[in-house]
Amino acid sequence: MYIWKQWKLPRTRVENLKKLGMPNWQAYQNGNTRKGYWAVAGSGILTHTITNKRLAYRGYYDISEAYKSLHYL
Repeated sequence: MYIWKQWKLPRTRVENLKKLGMPNWQAYQNGNTRKGYWAVAGSGILTHTITNKRLAYRGYYDISEAYKSLHYL
């Protein structure tokens, strides 16, 4: 949700979705959606383009893994 919110304009969203490998028609359709931030974050729009692997490559850490390492049973 945070990343989608940073891409404020639909034009920016479309360009970034294209960079992530989404086809042009689909990037245009998803970048101009009227859904809210949390709805987009939970939908297939971002779950297929911004994966945990890409986030880890960029320096973000996996919150669920951090929780598991702290609360190991």
